[in-house]
Amino acid sequence: MTDILGRKRCLTGGLAVYGIGAFVAALAPALGVLVLGYSAFEGVGSALMIPPIYILATMFFDDLQSRARAFGMISGLGGIGAAAGPLIGGLITTAISWRVTFLLQAAIVGVIVLLCRGITDPVSPDRSRRFDTFGAVLSAAGMFFVVMAILQIGANGLLVALLMMLGAGLLLWFFLHIRSLERRGIEPLLSTSLFKNRTSNLALVTQNVQWLLLMGSSFVVSVYIQVVRGYSAIQTGLIFTAATAGILASALSAERLAKRHAQRTLIRAGFVVTLVGVGLLLALVRETSGVLTFVPGLLLLGIGIGLMLTPSVNVVQSSFSEERQREISGLSRSISNLGSSLGTAIAGTILVSAAAKGNHSYALAMGALALIGLGGLAAAMFLPTNPVPQRD
Repeated sequence: MTDILGRKRCLTGGLAVYGIGAFVAALAPALGVLVLGYSAFEGVGSALMIPPIYILATMFFDDLQSRARAFGMISGLGGIGAAAGPLIGGLITTAISWRVTFLLQAAIVGVIVLLCRGITDPVSPDRSRRFDTFGAVLSAAGMFFVVMAILQIGANGLLVALLMMLGAGLLLWFFLHIRSLERRGIEPLLSTSLFKNRTSNLALVTQNVQWLLLMGSSFVVSVYIQVVRGYSAIQTGLIFTAATAGILASALSAERLAKRHAQRTLIRAGFVVTLVGVGLLLALVRETSGVLTFVPGLLLLGIGIGLMLTPSVNVVQSSFSEERQREISGLSRSISNLGSSLGTAIAGTILVSAAAKGNHSYALAMGALALIGLGGLAAAMFLPTNPVPQRD
Protein backbone atom coordinates (compact mmCIF):
# COMPACT_ATOMS: atom_id res chain seq x y z
CA MET A 1 0.00 0.00 0.00
CA THR A 2 2.96 2.34 0.49
CA ASP A 3 3.75 1.87 -3.21
CA ILE A 4 0.16 2.45 -4.29
CA LEU A 5 -0.72 5.36 -1.96
CA GLY A 6 2.73 6.70 -1.14
CA ARG A 7 4.78 6.40 2.04
CA LYS A 8 3.80 9.78 3.46
CA ARG A 9 0.12 9.26 2.72
CA CYS A 10 0.13 5.85 4.42
CA LEU A 11 1.88 7.39 7.43
CA THR A 12 -0.57 10.27 7.83
CA GLY A 13 -3.54 8.07 6.93
CA GLY A 14 -2.54 5.51 9.53
CA LEU A 15 -2.16 8.25 12.12
CA ALA A 16 -5.63 9.55 11.28
CA VAL A 17 -7.23 6.11 11.59
CA TYR A 18 -5.39 5.53 14.87
CA GLY A 19 -6.56 8.90 16.20
CA ILE A 20 -10.18 8.11 15.27
CA GLY A 21 -9.86 4.77 17.08
CA ALA A 22 -8.52 6.48 20.19
CA PHE A 23 -11.40 8.95 20.13
CA VAL A 24 -13.96 6.16 19.68
CA ALA A 25 -12.44 4.20 22.57
CA ALA A 26 -12.47 7.27 24.81
CA LEU A 27 -16.21 7.76 24.26
CA ALA A 28 -17.11 4.05 24.24
CA PRO A 29 -20.39 3.38 26.09
CA ALA A 30 -19.77 -0.38 26.18
CA LEU A 31 -17.01 -2.97 25.80
CA GLY A 32 -17.87 -3.72 22.18
CA VAL A 33 -17.30 -0.13 21.10
CA LEU A 34 -14.08 -0.01 23.12
CA VAL A 35 -12.80 -3.10 21.29
CA LEU A 36 -13.81 -1.53 17.97
CA GLY A 37 -11.83 1.63 18.69
CA TYR A 38 -8.83 0.08 20.38
CA SER A 39 -8.37 -3.20 18.51
CA ALA A 40 -9.86 -2.49 15.09
CA PHE A 41 -9.19 1.18 14.35
CA GLU A 42 -5.95 1.52 16.31
CA GLY A 43 -4.74 -1.83 15.00
CA VAL A 44 -5.36 -0.86 11.37
CA GLY A 45 -3.87 2.58 12.00
CA SER A 46 -0.70 1.06 13.44
CA ALA A 47 -0.39 -1.33 10.52
CA LEU A 48 -0.64 1.58 8.09
CA MET A 49 1.71 4.03 9.79
CA ILE A 50 4.56 1.93 11.21
CA PRO A 51 6.05 0.35 8.03
CA PRO A 52 6.37 3.74 6.24
CA ILE A 53 8.44 5.01 9.16
CA TYR A 54 11.08 2.32 8.59
CA ILE A 55 10.87 2.63 4.80
CA LEU A 56 11.46 6.39 4.95
CA ALA A 57 14.32 5.98 7.42
CA THR A 58 15.96 3.40 5.16
CA MET A 59 15.61 5.63 2.09
CA PHE A 60 16.76 8.83 3.81
CA PHE A 61 19.86 7.19 5.38
CA ASP A 62 21.96 5.09 3.04
CA ASP A 63 24.83 3.86 5.25
CA LEU A 64 24.92 1.46 8.18
CA GLN A 65 25.94 4.00 10.85
CA SER A 66 23.41 6.68 9.94
CA ARG A 67 20.67 4.06 9.69
CA ALA A 68 21.73 2.79 13.10
CA ARG A 69 21.22 6.29 14.48
CA ALA A 70 17.78 6.60 12.87
CA PHE A 71 16.64 3.10 13.80
CA GLY A 72 18.10 3.57 17.26
CA MET A 73 15.95 6.62 17.84
CA ILE A 74 12.84 4.95 16.39
CA SER A 75 13.30 1.62 18.17
CA GLY A 76 14.41 3.31 21.37
CA LEU A 77 11.34 5.51 21.57
CA GLY A 78 9.14 2.55 20.61
CA GLY A 79 10.61 0.48 23.43
CA ILE A 80 10.34 3.40 25.84
CA GLY A 81 6.69 3.81 24.92
CA ALA A 82 6.03 0.14 25.64
CA ALA A 83 7.86 0.26 28.96
CA ALA A 84 6.57 3.68 30.09
CA GLY A 85 2.96 2.92 29.15
CA PRO A 86 2.06 1.40 32.53
CA LEU A 87 3.33 4.50 34.37
CA ILE A 88 1.67 7.08 32.13
CA GLY A 89 -1.55 5.12 31.83
CA GLY A 90 -1.57 4.36 35.56
CA LEU A 91 -1.12 7.99 36.53
CA ILE A 92 -3.87 9.23 34.22
CA THR A 93 -6.27 6.40 35.06
CA THR A 94 -5.82 6.80 38.81
CA ALA A 95 -5.86 10.60 38.86
CA ILE A 96 -8.56 11.24 36.24
CA SER A 97 -10.05 8.45 34.10
CA TRP A 98 -8.99 5.73 31.68
CA ARG A 99 -10.91 7.57 28.98
CA VAL A 100 -8.47 10.46 29.19
CA THR A 101 -5.59 8.15 28.19
CA PHE A 102 -7.28 7.62 24.82
CA LEU A 103 -8.02 11.33 24.42
CA LEU A 104 -4.33 12.03 25.08
CA GLN A 105 -3.40 9.57 22.33
CA ALA A 106 -5.73 11.33 19.90
CA ALA A 107 -4.19 14.71 20.79
CA ILE A 108 -0.63 13.43 20.31
CA VAL A 109 -1.58 11.91 16.96
CA GLY A 110 -2.95 15.27 15.85
CA VAL A 111 0.35 16.96 16.67
CA ILE A 112 2.33 14.30 14.75
CA VAL A 113 0.10 14.73 11.68
CA LEU A 114 0.91 18.45 11.69
CA LEU A 115 4.63 17.72 12.01
CA CYS A 116 4.47 15.29 9.07
CA ARG A 117 3.62 18.10 6.66
CA GLY A 118 7.32 18.78 6.11
CA ILE A 119 8.10 15.22 4.97
CA THR A 120 8.70 14.72 1.27
CA ASP A 121 8.03 11.27 -0.18
CA PRO A 122 11.25 10.12 -1.91
CA VAL A 123 9.33 8.05 -4.48
CA SER A 124 6.08 8.92 -6.25
CA PRO A 125 3.06 6.62 -5.73
CA ASP A 126 2.35 4.02 -8.38
CA ARG A 127 -1.43 3.75 -8.80
CA SER A 128 -1.04 0.97 -11.37
CA ARG A 129 -0.09 -1.51 -8.65
CA ARG A 130 -2.79 -3.86 -7.34
CA PHE A 131 -3.50 -4.76 -3.72
CA ASP A 132 -3.98 -8.40 -2.77
CA THR A 133 -7.11 -7.97 -0.63
CA PHE A 134 -7.89 -11.69 -0.46
CA GLY A 135 -4.36 -12.49 0.67
CA ALA A 136 -4.59 -9.82 3.38
CA VAL A 137 -7.83 -11.32 4.71
CA LEU A 138 -6.40 -14.86 4.71
CA SER A 139 -3.18 -13.89 6.51
CA ALA A 140 -4.93 -11.75 9.14
CA ALA A 141 -7.59 -14.38 9.83
CA GLY A 142 -5.00 -17.15 10.07
CA MET A 143 -2.84 -15.33 12.61
CA PHE A 144 -5.93 -14.27 14.56
CA PHE A 145 -7.06 -17.85 15.09
CA VAL A 146 -3.53 -19.00 16.01
CA VAL A 147 -3.28 -16.35 18.75
CA MET A 148 -6.81 -17.12 19.95
CA ALA A 149 -5.88 -20.81 20.17
CA ILE A 150 -2.94 -19.96 22.44
CA LEU A 151 -5.22 -17.88 24.68
CA GLN A 152 -7.53 -20.88 25.16
CA ILE A 153 -4.80 -23.26 26.33
CA GLY A 154 -5.72 -24.58 29.77
CA ALA A 155 -9.36 -23.57 29.38
CA ASN A 156 -10.76 -25.74 26.59
CA GLY A 157 -8.56 -28.32 24.89
CA LEU A 158 -11.04 -29.07 22.10
CA LEU A 159 -11.44 -25.39 21.29
CA VAL A 160 -7.65 -24.98 21.22
CA ALA A 161 -7.34 -27.78 18.68
CA LEU A 162 -10.15 -26.42 16.51
CA LEU A 163 -8.82 -22.85 16.53
CA MET A 164 -5.26 -23.98 15.82
CA MET A 165 -6.38 -26.19 12.93
CA LEU A 166 -8.49 -23.37 11.52
CA GLY A 167 -5.59 -20.89 11.82
CA ALA A 168 -3.09 -23.32 10.28
CA GLY A 169 -5.52 -24.10 7.46
CA LEU A 170 -6.02 -20.43 6.64
CA LEU A 171 -2.26 -19.79 6.68
CA LEU A 172 -1.70 -22.75 4.36
CA TRP A 173 -4.41 -21.39 2.08
CA PHE A 174 -2.62 -18.00 2.18
CA PHE A 175 0.67 -19.61 1.17
CA LEU A 176 -0.94 -21.51 -1.69
CA HIS A 177 -2.72 -18.32 -2.76
CA ILE A 178 0.45 -16.21 -3.00
CA ARG A 179 2.31 -19.05 -4.75
CA SER A 180 -0.50 -19.23 -7.29
CA LEU A 181 -0.37 -15.47 -7.93
CA GLU A 182 3.41 -15.53 -8.35
CA ARG A 183 3.22 -18.36 -10.89
CA ARG A 184 0.70 -16.34 -12.90
CA GLY A 185 2.93 -13.27 -12.81
CA ILE A 186 0.61 -11.35 -10.47
CA GLU A 187 2.04 -9.47 -7.50
CA PRO A 188 0.89 -11.10 -4.23
CA LEU A 189 0.53 -9.52 -0.79
CA LEU A 190 3.81 -11.08 0.31
CA SER A 191 6.51 -12.35 -2.01
CA THR A 192 7.93 -15.75 -1.03
CA SER A 193 11.33 -14.59 -2.28
CA LEU A 194 11.66 -12.48 0.88
CA PHE A 195 12.25 -15.70 2.78
CA LYS A 196 15.13 -16.79 0.57
CA ASN A 197 17.52 -14.44 2.38
CA ARG A 198 19.02 -16.45 5.26
CA THR A 199 20.38 -13.41 7.06
CA SER A 200 17.02 -11.65 7.01
CA ASN A 201 15.23 -14.79 8.20
CA LEU A 202 17.50 -15.11 11.22
CA ALA A 203 17.18 -11.41 12.04
CA LEU A 204 13.39 -11.62 11.76
CA VAL A 205 13.43 -14.45 14.31
CA THR A 206 15.44 -12.27 16.70
CA GLN A 207 13.01 -9.39 16.15
CA ASN A 208 10.04 -11.57 16.96
CA VAL A 209 11.65 -12.94 20.12
CA GLN A 210 12.76 -9.48 21.29
CA TRP A 211 9.24 -8.07 21.26
CA LEU A 212 7.89 -11.32 22.67
CA LEU A 213 10.28 -10.99 25.62
CA LEU A 214 9.54 -7.30 26.15
CA MET A 215 5.77 -7.52 26.04
CA GLY A 216 5.59 -10.92 27.71
CA SER A 217 7.80 -9.88 30.62
CA SER A 218 5.98 -6.57 31.00
CA PHE A 219 2.66 -8.41 31.13
CA VAL A 220 3.83 -11.02 33.64
CA VAL A 221 5.45 -8.52 36.01
CA SER A 222 2.52 -6.08 35.76
CA VAL A 223 -0.08 -8.71 36.55
CA TYR A 224 2.02 -10.24 39.33
CA ILE A 225 2.73 -7.05 41.23
CA GLN A 226 -0.87 -5.84 40.95
CA VAL A 227 -2.74 -9.09 41.59
CA VAL A 228 -0.38 -10.90 43.97
CA ARG A 229 1.33 -7.91 45.60
CA GLY A 230 -1.67 -5.60 45.44
CA TYR A 231 0.24 -2.61 44.02
CA SER A 232 -1.65 0.24 42.36
CA ALA A 233 -1.34 1.19 38.69
CA ILE A 234 0.91 4.13 39.62
CA GLN A 235 3.21 1.94 41.73
CA THR A 236 3.39 -0.56 38.89
CA GLY A 237 4.35 2.15 36.45
CA LEU A 238 7.05 3.50 38.77
CA ILE A 239 8.62 0.06 39.02
CA PHE A 240 8.80 -0.12 35.22
CA THR A 241 10.81 3.10 35.01
CA ALA A 242 13.85 0.85 35.50
CA ALA A 243 13.13 -0.91 32.20
CA THR A 244 12.39 2.42 30.52
CA ALA A 245 15.73 3.84 31.66
CA GLY A 246 17.55 0.73 30.40
CA ILE A 247 15.94 0.91 26.95
CA LEU A 248 16.63 4.64 26.67
CA ALA A 249 20.28 4.27 27.64
CA SER A 250 21.08 1.47 25.21
CA ALA A 251 18.87 2.29 22.23
CA LEU A 252 20.03 5.89 21.98
CA SER A 253 23.64 4.66 21.92
CA ALA A 254 22.94 2.63 18.77
CA GLU A 255 24.96 4.79 16.39
CA ARG A 256 28.06 4.82 18.59
CA LEU A 257 27.82 1.10 19.23
CA ALA A 258 27.34 0.37 15.50
CA LYS A 259 30.66 2.10 14.78
CA ARG A 260 32.53 -0.09 17.27
CA HIS A 261 30.82 -3.46 17.01
CA ALA A 262 29.26 -5.70 14.37
CA GLN A 263 25.47 -5.78 14.30
CA ARG A 264 25.37 -9.49 15.16
CA THR A 265 27.61 -8.87 18.19
CA LEU A 266 25.14 -6.30 19.54
CA ILE A 267 22.19 -8.65 18.98
CA ARG A 268 23.95 -11.50 20.77
CA ALA A 269 25.01 -9.25 23.65
CA GLY A 270 21.45 -7.93 23.90
CA PHE A 271 20.01 -11.42 24.27
CA VAL A 272 22.59 -12.33 26.91
CA VAL A 273 21.88 -9.20 28.98
CA THR A 274 18.12 -9.69 28.58
CA LEU A 275 18.32 -13.31 29.73
CA VAL A 276 20.39 -12.27 32.75
CA GLY A 277 17.65 -9.74 33.53
CA VAL A 278 14.95 -12.42 33.29
CA GLY A 279 17.10 -14.64 35.50
CA LEU A 280 17.30 -11.91 38.16
CA LEU A 281 13.52 -11.44 38.01
CA LEU A 282 13.27 -15.16 38.75
CA ALA A 283 16.02 -15.36 41.38
CA LEU A 284 15.38 -12.21 43.40
CA VAL A 285 11.60 -11.84 43.37
CA ARG A 286 9.72 -13.64 46.13
CA GLU A 287 6.24 -13.20 47.60
CA THR A 288 7.76 -11.45 50.62
CA SER A 289 10.61 -9.60 48.91
CA GLY A 290 10.70 -5.81 48.66
CA VAL A 291 9.92 -3.70 45.61
CA LEU A 292 13.60 -3.05 44.92
CA THR A 293 14.09 -6.71 43.98
CA PHE A 294 12.36 -5.97 40.65
CA VAL A 295 14.72 -3.14 39.71
CA PRO A 296 17.94 -5.02 38.73
CA GLY A 297 16.11 -7.49 36.49
CA LEU A 298 13.93 -4.86 34.79
CA LEU A 299 16.94 -2.58 34.28
CA LEU A 300 18.97 -5.31 32.57
CA LEU A 301 15.90 -6.41 30.61
CA GLY A 302 15.53 -2.87 29.28
CA ILE A 303 19.24 -2.52 28.49
CA GLY A 304 19.30 -5.84 26.64
CA ILE A 305 16.14 -5.17 24.62
CA GLY A 306 17.31 -1.67 23.72
CA LEU A 307 20.72 -2.99 22.76
CA MET A 308 19.40 -5.39 20.13
CA LEU A 309 16.24 -3.73 18.81
CA THR A 310 18.11 -1.39 16.47
CA PRO A 311 20.69 -3.82 15.01
CA SER A 312 18.00 -6.43 14.32
CA VAL A 313 15.97 -3.91 12.33
CA ASN A 314 19.12 -2.67 10.62
CA VAL A 315 20.16 -6.18 9.57
CA VAL A 316 16.72 -6.95 8.13
CA GLN A 317 16.37 -3.69 6.22
CA SER A 318 19.98 -3.75 4.99
CA SER A 319 19.57 -7.28 3.62
CA PHE A 320 17.49 -5.99 0.71
CA SER A 321 17.86 -3.41 -2.03
CA GLU A 322 16.00 -0.11 -1.93
CA GLU A 323 13.39 -1.42 -4.38
CA ARG A 324 12.26 -4.04 -1.84
CA GLN A 325 12.18 -1.85 1.26
CA ARG A 326 8.39 -1.51 1.31
CA GLU A 327 7.95 -5.31 1.26
CA ILE A 328 10.54 -6.16 3.89
CA SER A 329 9.49 -3.27 6.11
CA GLY A 330 5.89 -4.49 6.17
CA LEU A 331 7.01 -8.04 6.89
CA SER A 332 9.43 -6.87 9.58
CA ARG A 333 6.80 -4.90 11.49
CA SER A 334 4.28 -7.74 11.16
CA ILE A 335 6.79 -10.17 12.64
CA SER A 336 7.51 -7.77 15.52
CA ASN A 337 3.80 -7.19 16.20
CA LEU A 338 3.22 -10.92 16.12
CA GLY A 339 5.95 -11.31 18.75
CA SER A 340 4.19 -8.78 20.98
CA SER A 341 0.88 -10.63 20.60
CA LEU A 342 2.44 -14.03 21.22
CA GLY A 343 4.39 -12.77 24.24
CA THR A 344 1.23 -11.52 25.93
CA ALA A 345 -0.79 -14.57 24.86
CA ILE A 346 1.78 -17.15 26.01
CA ALA A 347 2.56 -15.39 29.29
CA GLY A 348 -1.12 -14.73 29.96
CA THR A 349 -2.05 -18.34 29.26
CA ILE A 350 0.50 -19.64 31.76
CA LEU A 351 -0.57 -17.12 34.41
CA VAL A 352 -4.25 -17.98 34.02
CA SER A 353 -3.70 -21.74 33.94
CA ALA A 354 -1.66 -21.54 37.15
CA ALA A 355 -3.44 -18.58 38.73
CA ALA A 356 -4.17 -20.39 41.97
CA LYS A 357 -0.49 -21.12 42.57
CA GLY A 358 0.51 -17.50 43.25
CA ASN A 359 4.25 -16.99 42.94
CA HIS A 360 4.61 -20.34 41.16
CA SER A 361 2.63 -19.09 38.14
CA TYR A 362 4.94 -16.06 37.91
CA ALA A 363 7.99 -18.34 37.92
CA LEU A 364 6.51 -20.62 35.26
CA ALA A 365 5.67 -17.72 32.96
CA MET A 366 9.09 -16.07 33.31
CA GLY A 367 10.81 -19.45 32.87
CA ALA A 368 8.91 -20.03 29.62
CA LEU A 369 9.97 -16.60 28.35
CA ALA A 370 13.59 -17.38 29.25
CA LEU A 371 13.48 -20.57 27.16
CA ILE A 372 12.10 -18.65 24.20
CA GLY A 373 14.86 -16.08 24.71
CA LEU A 374 17.44 -18.82 24.43
CA GLY A 375 15.92 -19.72 21.07
CA GLY A 376 16.39 -16.12 19.94
CA LEU A 377 20.01 -16.19 21.08
CA ALA A 378 20.56 -19.40 19.12
CA ALA A 379 19.26 -17.69 15.96
CA ALA A 380 21.55 -14.70 16.61
CA MET A 381 24.59 -16.99 16.80
CA PHE A 382 24.18 -17.82 13.09
CA LEU A 383 23.99 -14.23 11.85
CA PRO A 384 26.83 -13.15 9.52
CA THR A 385 29.10 -10.23 10.40
CA ASN A 386 27.88 -7.88 7.65
CA PRO A 387 24.57 -8.30 5.78
CA VAL A 388 24.78 -8.07 1.99
CA PRO A 389 21.70 -6.65 0.20
CA GLN A 390 19.84 -9.26 -1.85
CA ARG A 391 19.51 -8.32 -5.50
CA ASP A 392 16.58 -9.31 -7.69
